[in-house]
Amino acid sequence: MTSSAMTSVATTSSAVTPVLSVRDLHCSFETTRGRVHAVKGVSLDLHPGETLALVGESGCGKTTLARCILGLQKPTSGKVLLDGNNLVGLSRREARRHRPRMQCVFQDPFASLNPRKRVEDLIREPLDVQGIGTAVERRRQVLELMERVGLRPDWGRRFPHEFSGGQRQRIGIARALSLRPAVLICDEPVSALDVSVQAQIVNLLWELQRDLGMSYLFITHDLMLVENFADRVAMMYQGQIVEEGPALDVWRNPQHAFTRSLIDAIPIPDPDVRLGSGRSAFAE
Repeated sequence: MTSSAMTSVATTSSAVTPVLSVRDLHCSFETTRGRVHAVKGVSLDLHPGETLALVGESGCGKTTLARCILGLQKPTSGKVLLDGNNLVGLSRREARRHRPRMQCVFQDPFASLNPRKRVEDLIREPLDVQGIGTAVERRRQVLELMERVGLRPDWGRRFPHEFSGGQRQRIGIARALSLRPAVLICDEPVSALDVSVQAQIVNLLWELQRDLGMSYLFITHDLMLVENFADRVAMMYQGQIVEEGPALDVWRNPQHAFTRSLIDAIPIPDPDVRLGSGRSAFAE
């Protein structure tokens, strides 16, 4: 996303009601070594049409936070507000009513797809569960979704193992889009893919957001990946948000030592050019 576009989103988002809010969220686990506090008092807002990148190293609590937001993990305390409605503590029936508004694209496209189901059935399944449309309408929507994400419609009768990693991730994206969500949680969606394929999937996500107006919570350990993709960045370290701000501000003037360490660790072609210390070679 261009700097002018990011400035526009950042300016308008401050005056717009967030589509997703997390308030003082905590999540703890009991282990053989004692109690582990995976998420510690996290609060964040995601505005309509915005991409918020949640960046942190492996094990910092990013995926646990995503699971709490999606209702796959029960938080110890705190709130998850979708369109102003608190999702924490809802019954299955109540949660199902809100589910179409928020979907997820997972890290491993193969593990997240049922290997025994054909692609067209996988993409149609959320529509079947929610009882949306007639059989003919669902079939038509599946074909439209496949075409939108760059899959040939005649591939619908194939199984997931017949596709490459990038193609399987496109299937996962089409499945997530079937319910026309307002929020898409992208949990390391490209980390298992080759670099060239990563760029294709990121570009696809950008095009879909431009066309459909969705909001993204983009979870990654790769700060460089989101430099030009995210509007805002939230840095997560040891279960806490330690820094948050417009993407370019975080790049050019990192405030937390963890953020600076990630920027300084990024390999660059010219060893005489240093990142961090308020300056990003990639942003010049």
